[in-house]
Amino acid sequence: MSKVNVYDEEGQVIARVEYNDNLDKWDGHNFTNGEVGRHEGITQLVDGRYVLIHGTQWEGESNTAEIISKERAVQRILASEDDELLDKYGLRELAEKSLIEEAE
Repeated sequence: MSKVNVYDEEGQVIARVEYNDNLDKWDGHNFTNGEVGRHEGITQLVDGRYVLIHGTQWEGESNTAEIISKERAVQRILASEDDELLDKYGLRELAEKSLIEEAE
């Protein structure tokens, strides 16, 4: 696998993480994040911050990664429908608090 630079809000490289696309879903033809040739993954730094990885298959573009909030991490995981990632990154309780209950 390859390493991806992680950028902070000021555009500074603060870490390098292993590339992954664990937020992609199967669309019936490809694993994707919703756009052809685009992928997303999530990981966590040792200091607890969450990293969203943006992958690309397009020539001339590079994979990038950014620091994101816990809340955004929850939303990206929920959108991927891979609830096991909520447990992996300790976000299940926050996810459950953020969801509105279904009426009976």
